[in-house]
Amino acid sequence: MEEILISLEEFLRLPTEEVAKLVRASGSRVVVFPINGTRRWFALEYGSESFDDPIKAYTDIASQYHIALYRLFFDYGIDTLITPAFGPDLLLRGDEYVRRIGAGGLARLAEHSAFLDFYDEYDVRVHFYGDHRRFLHGTEFSYLSDMFDAASERTSNHKRFRLFFGIFGNDATNAVAEYSVQYFQQHNRIPEKRELIKMYYGEYIDSVSLFIGFDRFSVFDMPLIATGEEDLYFTISPSLYMSASQLRRILYDHLYTRRAPDPEYSNMSREGLQELRNFYIQSREYTLGTGELLHGIWTPSLK
Repeated sequence: MEEILISLEEFLRLPTEEVAKLVRASGSRVVVFPINGTRRWFALEYGSESFDDPIKAYTDIASQYHIALYRLFFDYGIDTLITPAFGPDLLLRGDEYVRRIGAGGLARLAEHSAFLDFYDEYDVRVHFYGDHRRFLHGTEFSYLSDMFDAASERTSNHKRFRLFFGIFGNDATNAVAEYSVQYFQQHNRIPEKRELIKMYYGEYIDSVSLFIGFDRFSVFDMPLIATGEEDLYFTISPSLYMSASQLRRILYDHLYTRRAPDPEYSNMSREGLQELRNFYIQSREYTLGTGELLHGIWTPSLK
C-alpha cells in the first residue's frame, strides 16, 4: 500500500493557500453542495430572537451564510461549485411560501447587491441550470427566468470560479429531448454528451468529483454529470453549520484516503488482518444511513 505523504494532522494545520494549491494540483474539482436544512438552522440559531419582519431577517441572514460558504469552497481550491437550490417539491409548500421565501430567495441570487458584489469580487461566472422556464411558465414567478439569464450574462466575462445554481434541475429528460431535436435541426446530427452538458448547464462541466449532502442519504440534481464515481459525503448538521476544518477533512479524505489503493490481502500481516476483522465484527450491526426521530425530525443514528 502506498504511503500517504501528508497526514491529516499536517493537512489541518496548513495555511489555506497551501490547501488550495494541493486541491488544484490534483486537477479541477467539481463539487455538488446542496445547502439544506436552512430553515431548521435558522430556527435553532435565531428562533428566540424577535424580528419586525421574520421572513426578511431569515433571507438576509441566510444569504450572508450562503455567500460565506461559497467563499470557503473557492478559497480551498474548488473552482466549480454546483448548488441545487430549488426543486419541484418546494412548490407543494404553497404559493405564499414560494412567493415570500422561494421566489424572494431566488431573486436575490440574481440581483441582490450582496451576491452581485461577491460575484465581482471573486470573479465568479454564474449559471442557473434546470427546467425552470417550463415549471415557472404561466405562473406569477415566470419573471425569474429572465433574471437568471441577466445574471449569467452579467458575469459571463468572469474567469476565476464557476457557480451553478440548480432551479428545477432534478430531471433533465425533457430538456435533453428538446436540446437534441434543436441540435439535430441545426447541425443534422445527434449531439454528443459534451454538447448536451453545455446546453443544459450553460457551459461544459466535467464529471462530479464529490457530493456533500445533509440529512437522509440521497444524491440529486446533477443530471448528465453524475457517473457513480463521485465521492459521497453527508453532514450530520445542517449545511450552514459547515466549518473550515470540516471541509478540510472532507477534502483530505477525497484527495488521499479514498485514493489509496487496496492492499494485497496476502501481503497483510496477521496482526493487520486481525485488526481489520475485529473492526468489521464490532461494526457489523451498524449501517450507514439509518436514523431515528428526534422531536419528529429524522437524524442519523450514531450508535
